[in-house]
Amino acid sequence: MKFGGTSMAGIERIRRVAKIVKQQADAGHEVAVVVSAMAGDTDRLVNFCREASSLYDAAEYDVVVASGEQVTSGLLSIALQSLGAKARSWLGWQMPIRTIEAHSKARIETIDAGALTEAMKSGEIAIIPGFQGISQDGRITTLGRGGSDTSAVAIAAAVKADRCDIYTDVDGVYTTDPRIVTRARKLKTVTFEEMLELASVGAKVLQTRSVGLAMKENVKIQVLSSFTEEGVNYTADDLPGTMIISEDEMEESDMERQLITGIAHDKNESKITLTRVPDKPGAVANIFEPLAEAAINVDMIIQNVGREKGETDVTFTVPTNDLDRTMQVLDEARADIGYNRLISDSNVAKISVVGVGMKSHAGVASTMFKALADRGVNIQAITTSEIKVSVLIEEDYTELALRVLHTAYGLDAEDAA
Repeated sequence: MKFGGTSMAGIERIRRVAKIVKQQADAGHEVAVVVSAMAGDTDRLVNFCREASSLYDAAEYDVVVASGEQVTSGLLSIALQSLGAKARSWLGWQMPIRTIEAHSKARIETIDAGALTEAMKSGEIAIIPGFQGISQDGRITTLGRGGSDTSAVAIAAAVKADRCDIYTDVDGVYTTDPRIVTRARKLKTVTFEEMLELASVGAKVLQTRSVGLAMKENVKIQVLSSFTEEGVNYTADDLPGTMIISEDEMEESDMERQLITGIAHDKNESKITLTRVPDKPGAVANIFEPLAEAAINVDMIIQNVGREKGETDVTFTVPTNDLDRTMQVLDEARADIGYNRLISDSNVAKISVVGVGMKSHAGVASTMFKALADRGVNIQAITTSEIKVSVLIEEDYTELALRVLHTAYGLDAEDAA
């Protein structure tokens, strides 16, 4: 069981989580719980580091920001003990959770879950701070923002759990954002591959790395809410949210599923165009090599036919928070690239339709293009994968596009207002 920051935000919410956890243990399950820091605490701790020094040491940064989860793991153990449950906290170095690579963005290598498994067998509820581990030289490390989801999946794999329940502030995965589209439906099942695409193109339910790990280790994930009354009164076995499973299991359990599973949107996109780039071998490499060296992720790429013979325009997108750095890198590389103008536009959004049904059905992209054209929404860029079609549009049309496409693909709930 994993509980996010909003579920752990304050003693009353921690007491509520303790009731949910105890209910699961009372049903006869061996339970391990991964917790995030209280909502807002990690940001507060990060700001302390920045105030102390703009050039802070990454290893000491990890020591500071990892403390938020240590607090909530101890508090949840105390709350469970007050309910008569047998519980204790297990910090990352006590298991241990071994990590590799850099501080603040470490990756889990191995988990020694022997002692943890024995404790769970004895009926003890294990409470584990998410987001952290221990480096090869014995120092505490953190996995990057949102890393508690990854911790939960990794520990579930290590103890060979039947399921990993991730409790958030939503009660499952929806066909699209229900705050924008009132006819959005909660999905009963989603494949790992679909969830990976949805997470990567803007769906905020699960961290991308955690889904990739679950897919690799075949860890079944269930997404639930810790805020519903049913969540306290019933176990997760009786009140299913959305189950994230393999495509093989999906085919067995849900043969008549929708062609499109979900529609995601991401406003954290900016478009960059370089005009009159020399149309010759190596020109495109000169654009993207310095961006790769600066660790800037590029998404959509379009190479247009230039106005002049021997020249072309190149358009691509980057995360908005990387826009200024991208412009600086490209400006410094201008002589090597040989472009004429550098144009940026942050008033764009990416809309993506996702579904494994695309593998065996034609016409998904044309449905998208026609539905948007009928409502006067101009498409600025397109990218596709085997189970995804994404388009870039003007940001002001985001909500309209989501509603139009949700209806066009037959995803609207029949009983919604």
